[in-house]
Amino acid sequence: MIKKRSRVKRFARFVLRGGKRRVGAAGLLKKKPQLVVFDFDGTLADTFQAGVEILNILAEEFGFQKLPPEDLAHARDLSTRGLMRQLGIPRMKLHRISKRGTEEMSKRMTDIQPFHDLLVIVRQLHAAGFRLGILTSNSEPNVTAFLQQYDLQLFDFIKSSSKLLGKGSVIRKMLKEFQLKPSDVLFVGDEMRDVEAAQETGIHMAAVTWGYNSHASIQALAPDYIVESPAQIISLLAPHWHPSDLATE
Repeated sequence: MIKKRSRVKRFARFVLRGGKRRVGAAGLLKKKPQLVVFDFDGTLADTFQAGVEILNILAEEFGFQKLPPEDLAHARDLSTRGLMRQLGIPRMKLHRISKRGTEEMSKRMTDIQPFHDLLVIVRQLHAAGFRLGILTSNSEPNVTAFLQQYDLQLFDFIKSSSKLLGKGSVIRKMLKEFQLKPSDVLFVGDEMRDVEAAQETGIHMAAVTWGYNSHASIQALAPDYIVESPAQIISLLAPHWHPSDLATE
């Protein structure tokens, strides 16, 4: 009887996850990844302040609470769903809110700066022969404009996910499209939902601490790597690739 109840609970959790099996953390890299995928907002591009400004503009449009400066630190500890609950963001309007958000962000792209040293790191990885991609909930035109502005058109693709609450389905399609195993991919992102998507699909995850979510909230999800500076991206790949072979920038 106990075993039956246990099976029922496991099935219930499976249904609540939308029928997706949680693969779990992939663990440390055992070989050179065939693909390194970067998140955009909060990982490559410093869009945090612009994002907060846009959020408060949309709060007036859609009737949810604004995020005041004194609540920013706490907000960085929350998941996307947690922030939605705190601000009273209606899930039924999420698609419209997300669309308006990318429209507002497009007006600010010329002012968005890359994070320190990320340009050098990306160029080093490209020079070393790594295949690079971007997976983002921002729009492809916004990301393309940023890459052009900083002469960073080194990525093989930009995948734009309209699903603000999950990137797992896009990752699975990406694996199928490029005929890759989960162990072939390293995902570099800054949010709890990035870690969750990586664990859902079994790809390797390097969570950076300079983006939207706090160090503590990221660490609680136990990603494969926690990256506190862009240079550490090179360091974690060093056992599988010798960066000293590259010419310095």
